Amino acid sequence: MNHFDIPLGLSWMWALLVSLFAVPSIIYIAHLKNMLDTPNGRTVHMSLTPRLGGVAVFAGFMSALTIFAPLENGAKELLAGCIILFFVGLKDDLVGMSVSKKFVGQLLATGIVMIMADVRITSFQGILGVHSLPIGISYAFTLGVIVGITNAINLIDGLDGLAGTIVLIISSTFGYYFYMYGGSSYGNYAFVAVCLIGGLLGFLRYNFHRAPIFMGDTGSLVCGFIVSVLAIQFIEMGLRVDEPFGSSAPSVAVGILFVPLFDTLRVFSLRMLAGRSPFSPDKNHIHHRILAMGFQQISTVLLLGLLNILVILFVIRFAALGNTVIILALAAFSALLSIFFGVYQSRISRRQLLAAETTTS
Repeated sequence: MNHFDIPLGLSWMWALLVSLFAVPSIIYIAHLKNMLDTPNGRTVHMSLTPRLGGVAVFAGFMSALTIFAPLENGAKELLAGCIILFFVGLKDDLVGMSVSKKFVGQLLATGIVMIMADVRITSFQGILGVHSLPIGISYAFTLGVIVGITNAINLIDGLDGLAGTIVLIISSTFGYYFYMYGGSSYGNYAFVAVCLIGGLLGFLRYNFHRAPIFMGDTGSLVCGFIVSVLAIQFIEMGLRVDEPFGSSAPSVAVGILFVPLFDTLRVFSLRMLAGRSPFSPDKNHIHHRILAMGFQQISTVLLLGLLNILVILFVIRFAALGNTVIILALAAFSALLSIFFGVYQSRISRRQLLAAETTTS
């Protein structure tokens, strides 16, 4: 029996119960004070709904982590970064915030874990023939990874239960490997994952369609930041502990994060090809395309969750093939998915055009 078993179980239960009991109160206060999200042209929901579900997730996560977890090896700095992003997301959910100001908040949070806790990617582990990274490139690349993953989770938060489900799958996968192989160096990140899982489960009880509350930026920014640090530490664990996947850890981490990374790269590419800012909102996300095929919201969430699980199982099964083969396979699969969605979207557009011509004639 692992000596972490009882504290892990208690931290999961604490985070779950805090989140579970906090959500109804948050919903009540949000309606009482009219802190509600209004539907618009790019949203799927049709009624006024509070966007403060992340408050419950953060409350469960933070309280459980500080009570039960050993705040060492970067966990204390991770918590400090989460607090910054919590208030950034809270302001955005309540009164709105510009992209540039949110980016500054992400830079501050990232700087804390990189500089004060030395949480960074130190090696490409043979990808493109690159191994150890110069410290400047290491910091710059880590900054891009943390900000990129944080925003990828934020961008996929477009359907009831979607972001929570995807983050639950990702954090469960990382948490399992930290628990099994982390030891004294990385074992505390099993607590980080478990506390996040508990907070998410309590929130997801109220977040599936038709959800009375959304995660909002308060939750998605914090969840994305936590997931990004888990991914970096998972990669470094492969380098320093040589478990569970050794030098293949970077490509396995990419596979674990497949759905949010694929969706973000796809929509950013489409926006830039159309001559627009990559941050300009639209309805080109993968969940929008699946909804356009006729799937219901809950079916879309389950389908994307299943897709992420299948990719995770694939990269775990074939990790021994190495980074290059796995990344090429993921890139090929991503290209096929993009072509499929592109062809289907063009068919829908042609049908709508024909229908409009028939109506006018």
